[in-house]
Amino acid sequence: MKAVVCAYGEVGHACLSELLALETGVSLVVTHEDEPGENVWFKSVADLAVSSGLRVIAPTDVNAPEARRTIEEAEPDFLFSFYFRNMLSPEILAIPKRGALNLHGSLLPRYRGRAPVNWVLLHGETETGVTLHYMDEKSDHGDVVAQRRVAIAREETALTLTRKLAAAARIVIRELHPLLQAGTAPRTRQDHSASSYFGRRRPEDGEIDWSRPAEEIRNLVRAVTDPWPGAFSWLDERKLLVWAADTRPAFGEAAPGTLLVDREGSPLVATGDGALELLDVTWEGETRRSGREWAAGASVQDGARFTGSGRRRGGKS
Repeated sequence: MKAVVCAYGEVGHACLSELLALETGVSLVVTHEDEPGENVWFKSVADLAVSSGLRVIAPTDVNAPEARRTIEEAEPDFLFSFYFRNMLSPEILAIPKRGALNLHGSLLPRYRGRAPVNWVLLHGETETGVTLHYMDEKSDHGDVVAQRRVAIAREETALTLTRKLAAAARIVIRELHPLLQAGTAPRTRQDHSASSYFGRRRPEDGEIDWSRPAEEIRNLVRAVTDPWPGAFSWLDERKLLVWAADTRPAFGEAAPGTLLVDREGSPLVATGDGALELLDVTWEGETRRSGREWAAGASVQDGARFTGSGRRRGGKS
């Protein structure tokens, strides 16, 4: 079968790699230019395609007439979208003879939309997965072809979960490939009444609200930790990035955001429910270090107060 692949990022690379291993006739790869200033930690779809001798385009607007003509000229049986960042127009979805399919990083119909790996961690989910589904005019809305479940460990981060999802996606592609080729792949309508949708996250969404329970803040930290921009708060008008943290019992009646260094030298911060130990931190623009090293080097005082909840540099607690 002939395929056009629209792909980007770690999961996009994994899925294209699997299609190539299955000797799919990929006639065109559509990808994105890396955004200026983006932390490019993932494997390159463009590099994989070029090294495999495939034609590659990275249009500014995939739905523009020139890009659409290029896809039409590839004469695909299937069009696959693997973590491609743009919605494809109905005109493009109508091009492949046998359908256009998307690989989404959640168990649809839950967590439709952007950044599902971050949102499931933020919400403390213990399970997610990948869904291969037909595309229509609505985001993550079309009939499901296959799903594969992925367990979320308590220590999971967005990076480790993304890599798990990439591995699960390869399995889905491998198992469904012969069924798609034979025209016998299943197709099940989503239960739209059970859907949930979440939008794109921005770096500023990582600001910590210390009035929230410690477990919620821990989930925020692991959802946006490196290579994402990180969770952060302000102490003495300096921005502190928190890369790893864990929950601890509350200490006294301290107000949320209050800092205490315990007898072992570990920095603890009071929250709306319990305390949070800072395990791995960075002052903005400085070297990353363990929480204990930071507490000793910064000479922080018990009772110092972090600001948060939308307050910016220079804000008062």
